[in-house]
Amino acid sequence: MSKDKKVVTSVIKNPKTFYDKFENWAAKNDKKLFYFLITLSLFLSFISFNARISEAHDDALYLEGGWRFVHEFPNYFYTQNAPLYPLFLGLLIKIMGFKLIIFKLFSVLFNVLGFVLFYKALKNKVPAIVFVPVLIFRATNHLIMYYASMTFTEAFYFFLQGVFFYYAVKVIETVAKDGVNIKPQLKLWLMLGVSMFLISTVKSSASVVVPAVLLFFIIYKNYKAAGVSLLAYLAIKIPYEAIVRSTWNAPNQFNGQSKILLQKDPYNASLGNDDAAGFVQRFFDNCNLYIGKRFYQLLGWRDENFVTQKTQFEEYGFVTIITIAIIAIGFWLLFKQKNKVMVLVALYTGAQALLSFIILQARWDQARIILVCMPVFLMLMLYACYYFTNKPGFGQTIYIVLIVLMVGSVCIASLKRGVANVPIVMKNLKGDNYYGYTPDWQNFLKCSEWCADSLPPTSLVVSRKAPMSFVYGKGKKFFPIYSVIKKDSLTEQSNPDSALAFFQKNKVTHVMLGSLRLDPNNANAGFINTVHNIMQPIAQKYPQKLKLVHTQGQFEETQVYQIIY
Repeated sequence: MSKDKKVVTSVIKNPKTFYDKFENWAAKNDKKLFYFLITLSLFLSFISFNARISEAHDDALYLEGGWRFVHEFPNYFYTQNAPLYPLFLGLLIKIMGFKLIIFKLFSVLFNVLGFVLFYKALKNKVPAIVFVPVLIFRATNHLIMYYASMTFTEAFYFFLQGVFFYYAVKVIETVAKDGVNIKPQLKLWLMLGVSMFLISTVKSSASVVVPAVLLFFIIYKNYKAAGVSLLAYLAIKIPYEAIVRSTWNAPNQFNGQSKILLQKDPYNASLGNDDAAGFVQRFFDNCNLYIGKRFYQLLGWRDENFVTQKTQFEEYGFVTIITIAIIAIGFWLLFKQKNKVMVLVALYTGAQALLSFIILQARWDQARIILVCMPVFLMLMLYACYYFTNKPGFGQTIYIVLIVLMVGSVCIASLKRGVANVPIVMKNLKGDNYYGYTPDWQNFLKCSEWCADSLPPTSLVVSRKAPMSFVYGKGKKFFPIYSVIKKDSLTEQSNPDSALAFFQKNKVTHVMLGSLRLDPNNANAGFINTVHNIMQPIAQKYPQKLKLVHTQGQFEETQVYQIIY
């Protein structure tokens, strides 16, 4: 492969292997394949469309942040994590009002645009036998389809990731051809800077984009390009920070997260902060969870509900090591072949995964952490397999079987979920906002709506899932509780006097006690008792201070208590 050239530039004459024949087929049917995958992705997006809010509640958190940007300006700035997406939602709310389905349709649009940009940026940068399976994964994966209709950041991120990849490729190819010539290339460098800024402001783990780009140019000893790329980023970043600090008087996006990320337990500050050994342990635990478990669940090769007798970290160790080794081999081969585009893309993706694995507590274990890295990791893995089987023989047959199994399992999983979802989304779109939730969630969300309709506007209600209560409570503000406050070290429950004083100080008037399941599929496995552990000591010591004012549901009910100070 010649330096900085595309892997495939023309049809291969006299194809001898299946790989050669597939390369020719892909070259001849490029446009048909592209439009087919877009159509397939849109079809799966719409049959998988989710008109509700996720029980994970982060999507509601972003919606609440966008609403507060508009209605509490300039006294509110979103600091729970990176602020760009709530800012964007705030813009939509300002223009159109709070229209949940419209926000979700934007996610569909962003997901499709992200696919298009991913294709445009990386087409012909690896062989078609490697690239096409990754495109199919990107277009059809069930979790990507899920986020395509949700107001999580993932669809927005995929779009901005595509923008970054697109302009990074343009810069690499331009510099390879003409060197760094700032004046005629100014617009291109600025667009690279904009894309770096946007992607780092939509997801905190993507802040590695700047050091990844600098490291890339330093590896190839192009120090001028490294300097220009940094200046292009700072040309956007510095004015943004100045506007944020002068308009909102707000801290940067990391201040709101750093305190929780340093804790041993994100929900129990009393356990203290992790030390260096704790962060090393996080890294290994997260590698096992995301590479050994979640990675293969998203490929359809591991049962999502599989329960092992071993600990979750022991179970996946060997698979994790093998997977990381294959990814590393794929990267090394592309580096040796001077495939600069893939080197940069791999550096960025690997750095993002590394940062996530170090800073995130393993108990979060969310598949979306690895999802945004999977297309690139898959490309590296498949390229390593391609490299060692790129000759006539049994190796190509094994590779094709693996690809068929992967593509088949991903497509079948998405299709099955989509077909099962159609009756649910039809009822949601016809006005039944609660259909599809389990009874515990139906009662909790209906109770949130009751609070908005029946309590005084000045009331402030404690909610274990305050952003979700906000959405279904028609914009009513709820007081969030995510962990036991004023905890007594002996009882592991709240000190009743301290808890009452805390509520009174924060002007809390009511408390919502839900029965949200610990296991969504098993009503008998217990419920989330965080708020109960706060209220039970108060009820025991001061029963006269709690007045039951509403019960929602007969089973797995949610109750509302008024606090009488």
